[in-house]
Amino acid sequence: MSRLLSAALAFGLAAVAVIAAPAQAATLTPVTGFGSNPGNLSMYSYRPDGLSAGRPLVVLLHGCTQDATGYFTNSGWRKFADLWGFQLLLPQQSTANQSNKCFTWYDNADINRGQGEALSIRNMISYAVSNLGADANRVYVSGLSAGGAMSAVMLATYPDVFKAGSIGAGIAYKCATSLTQTTSCQYTGVDKTPQQWGDLVRAQASGPYPRVAIWQGTSDSTVVPRNATELMEQWTNVRGVSQTPTSTGTWLKVYGNNDVRLWEIPGMAHGLPVDPGSGAEQCGTAAAYFLDYICSAYHDAVFFGLSTGTPPPTSSPSPSPSPTSSPTTPPVCVTASNYAHVVAGRAYHSLGYVYANGSNQNMGLYNTFYTTALKQTGPNYWVIGC
Repeated sequence: MSRLLSAALAFGLAAVAVIAAPAQAATLTPVTGFGSNPGNLSMYSYRPDGLSAGRPLVVLLHGCTQDATGYFTNSGWRKFADLWGFQLLLPQQSTANQSNKCFTWYDNADINRGQGEALSIRNMISYAVSNLGADANRVYVSGLSAGGAMSAVMLATYPDVFKAGSIGAGIAYKCATSLTQTTSCQYTGVDKTPQQWGDLVRAQASGPYPRVAIWQGTSDSTVVPRNATELMEQWTNVRGVSQTPTSTGTWLKVYGNNDVRLWEIPGMAHGLPVDPGSGAEQCGTAAAYFLDYICSAYHDAVFFGLSTGTPPPTSSPSPSPSPTSSPTTPPVCVTASNYAHVVAGRAYHSLGYVYANGSNQNMGLYNTFYTTALKQTGPNYWVIGC
């Protein structure tokens, strides 16, 4: 099927306003000669001033009609790359490939391991590790719309490359394998069992599989909210955790031991949530398909472990009881808001998130709206779930 086919069914987005970057030496830079490029994509790189070698890498995938510069400028990721010291890699689609510059998340020639656009992006990452000083053990991916669906493609086809990823207004891996199938995915959603979704991922490569954050607006009519549920089912299945959340809040549900996060933003249409401002948890510029709700880049960077410089665990075993716990004493279970857990001394907060004492499991946001069940397995040692 020609790449020049109309993409009216595949995330047609309006052009994105581009805002001038703040004055500093580091800029978004085109990179050529990064290796084989079967997907015919362009590569752009951003390395903050003075960045040392061996720092993490975040791959950012734009939506339809967008480009690397607009995504870099508006998404908010630049702020945290500068603040916490990691580099950005932005692949860019062209109209020569796809008339609306959508990554072809639906084209079977581009969404399998070792082929097409997926391989081009993989080769860009290899170049960044070999030539730009990125840490091969701390690579992450995030994207919006067609880029969000392509983020799911990269997580599925190269689980050995990525530690975690984020899918914004995206679609489950292999919901569609041709352009004609995109309509049902986008506008109604395709129902499969968690096992069926998981099998599509497992057919590409063996695990362990990355942790995943999913972002979805409840008023999105371009990629309907059902897609977020199918994504949750796909990635909880491959991570081997229940589809019942271990922590819930007004906007966020957490599954397993922070294996999968599902952000459902009330009233938000199709786009990536940003929160313009100078606050520690604010970022981005409001523009077409960059919507003023919450700084998703901040929450994803914390989820990836970039705020501390220490990557979170890549697997999700059940935490072992503290060696000092008594086998004859029944465990204590408490269900309360995250704020109440902190006040009671069962948990602590850092950078807006709450962590269980002892196990250090991430319980979600620090406020009174997020409720978590904690079980005590030893003196001052708490784990999620009762």
